[in-house]
Amino acid sequence: MRKVPEEEILKRLRVDNPWWKNRNNVRWKKYPERVYLTPFFELVYRKKINRAIVLMGPRRVGKTVMVHQAIAKLIKEKVPPRRILYVSLDNPLYSGLWLEKILLMFSELNSLTQKERCYVFFDEIQYLGDWERHLKSLVDSYPQHRFVATGSAAAALKLKSNESGAGRFSDFTLPPLTFYEYIRFSDTNKKSPFLQKDGSFEPRILEKIEDLNNEFINYINFGGYPETVFLKDARENPRFVKDDIIDKVLLRDLPSLYGIQDIAELNRLFVTLSHNTGQEVDLPGISQDSNVSKDTILRYLEYLEAAFLIKRVNRVDRSVRKFKRNHTFKVYLRNASMYPALFGSVSKSNKAVLGRLVETAVFSHFFHFAEYLNPHYARWKNGEVDLIIMDVLGKPIQAVEIKWSNRPLENPSQLKALLSFGEKNQLSSSKKLICCTLTKLDSRTYGNKEIVFCPTSFFCLLYGQSLESPEFRKALIGPSIEGEN
Repeated sequence: MRKVPEEEILKRLRVDNPWWKNRNNVRWKKYPERVYLTPFFELVYRKKINRAIVLMGPRRVGKTVMVHQAIAKLIKEKVPPRRILYVSLDNPLYSGLWLEKILLMFSELNSLTQKERCYVFFDEIQYLGDWERHLKSLVDSYPQHRFVATGSAAAALKLKSNESGAGRFSDFTLPPLTFYEYIRFSDTNKKSPFLQKDGSFEPRILEKIEDLNNEFINYINFGGYPETVFLKDARENPRFVKDDIIDKVLLRDLPSLYGIQDIAELNRLFVTLSHNTGQEVDLPGISQDSNVSKDTILRYLEYLEAAFLIKRVNRVDRSVRKFKRNHTFKVYLRNASMYPALFGSVSKSNKAVLGRLVETAVFSHFFHFAEYLNPHYARWKNGEVDLIIMDVLGKPIQAVEIKWSNRPLENPSQLKALLSFGEKNQLSSSKKLICCTLTKLDSRTYGNKEIVFCPTSFFCLLYGQSLESPEFRKALIGPSIEGEN
């Protein structure tokens, strides 16, 4: 069998890197930017870190677009375009080629000396077998370069980077869209009724809360992925998310990565968990009902979680004590729009399902902060609180009751568990006890405890906007730059 001629590979490199010829020719540079672009670019552009960045995330969240936008920023920062390489390893032309061979061809093609710093992006790196060993070798052999790898097979990337890339890789996760990003993306070509041009809120936004709630339901139905926001065909075809995001992971990625024999069994578990998103899961009960061992179910849960399809949330009691045996926990979809892709769109009238998806959407925003704001739920004999936010030391800093209703304002008895938890954990100051509502923004004091009432859609908008804060960027990048020279 004839090898692919080197000239064909060089031709492909020229096609994929048009900025070598025209510095302004970078795809997607004018697309709306994810809030993650700024911290990602800062990590790429830092000059003192001798590590490869492994950009992970579910399918279709915009990893390739963000890479190209980072390339445009590098060029804007006066990095010579000929010193930037982008390679999409899913192209069969690169099959069988080592990463170092591609790097050497690139260097020779652009007449680069060994001292010149280059920025090298390997997209879809999971298509290269034993990729982590090759990437680690490049980091060690070419410390003057900056290497970035991306991939959609999140489970393989996460596990292999942890196993083989210790001290050489910095993981960076790109989750689905927040509600704030959805609003920004959907309002790209028109004046937003909710946001000003600089991304700040319109002063009278809460006067339009019904309209904001309608957009929040749209976000739940299709707003988790950029293409469903930009492309009408993708938005109106729920199979886009199911076929291209869910099925490819369940039917192809996970079985090929872990040698799963019974794909139908894994699929049934995922569908069951999806249908019950936000519900408490009893591990022994699932095992008995499905006739699948607890160890196998736990392994499946680990795979689904590593692939960014679900997220487990652990329980604490009223005193924030964790349970030694976590046989009971809640499972949430990582993005609420997976539910409509599987079971059909959800309307206002379907209050039972919509309530659970609203709760899923709220939790999905806190999953963006999961590295340093640890989401749990609390349940004890006489009460339950939907969401407990704890710091890295395990101290509760916020308790949230999630409602798609204004009833708690009219019936304070629905707030007994929230107030009891606040009393037990000394959460008495402003903004530590929150009740999400349908439309009402208010603050009321019960005894010595203040509860802030906030419309759920606006609450998610606030948290989505906070991802642009310097504090979040520092928290996101900080752990990745330990050991900086």
